[in-house]
Amino acid sequence: MRNLPTPLLSALSESEALGLAISRAAGVELLPLEDRPFESGEFKLRPLSSVRGRTVFVTQSLAGSAGASVSQRLLRLLFLLFGLKDAGAARTIAVLPYLAFARKDRRTQLRDPVTMRYVVQLLEAAGVDHVITLDVHSPAALDNAFRIPIDHLSAIPMFVDQVVPSVAAAKIAIASPDVGGVKRAQLFRELLERSLGHEVEFAFIEKRRVGGVVSSGRVVGEVADRKVVVLDDLCATGGTLIRAATALREAGARTVQVAFTHAPHASGLAALAAAPAIEGIMLTDSVGATLSAELPASARIKVLAVAPLLAQAVARMVGGKSLAPLLERWPPADST
Repeated sequence: MRNLPTPLLSALSESEALGLAISRAAGVELLPLEDRPFESGEFKLRPLSSVRGRTVFVTQSLAGSAGASVSQRLLRLLFLLFGLKDAGAARTIAVLPYLAFARKDRRTQLRDPVTMRYVVQLLEAAGVDHVITLDVHSPAALDNAFRIPIDHLSAIPMFVDQVVPSVAAAKIAIASPDVGGVKRAQLFRELLERSLGHEVEFAFIEKRRVGGVVSSGRVVGEVADRKVVVLDDLCATGGTLIRAATALREAGARTVQVAFTHAPHASGLAALAAAPAIEGIMLTDSVGATLSAELPASARIKVLAVAPLLAQAVARMVGGKSLAPLLERWPPADST
């Protein structure tokens, strides 16, 4: 039987450090690119090695930065995907740790755009064969929008791994900052219970909106005299998490930590670091290297790298293994 060509991994310049880390950890050769800008703002992207008949993983975080807006990053990703197929790539797999526009997954008022679906259609038009992404706002909505396979990874097992040592002998509760995040927080609770070997309380905060102003309402669940971890998928301005932490402390929580996967704006992190109700902050570097440069100076902030998780996913796909263990614990029991 003829051996299949070995896969390659490519990263655009905005995600170069992430791509290099994934390539090394997964043992997949990094595809060099000609990335040539022009004075007009146009650019040229060209693979410098043959991709004919090969599978190419393309990694790009679609979070804007001073050097490249969300729109620029998306357009460059699309042009590279188109170019790889034109150059003869057999399959392209997009590895997108942060998927921009994913929060706008439904209509909430008349004539609302469903922007997430438009991004999906653009990716499919570029011929992408498979997508790997991390903690999107609504996995079900994204599944329904795509007509190609998509794998949803999660930072929750990594958060569990970080939380266990500090709460093993403490009374603890997991909380969602609103009703919409209950399912996500319940998964966190289940994995934490499995690691601790005992039950963990659960709570959520009723969010109220009056005259367009959002305020946190009643805490539903038992949090008095407990260490509470609030889980969310994303922190933009920090307002939702600060309101939730304040409500939990008023309800008797001993301490409140917040954990979230994506931080597209450093201003939100600064607000969290300054909030007296929040003792600790856990997040990932899913938005890219720019985050590290803009982090506020605070010993309370812990940033977890997503490259090892994404590398595990890439290595497992190359080896024909299931990605399911990555959703159950970190590190996975059968680490490659």
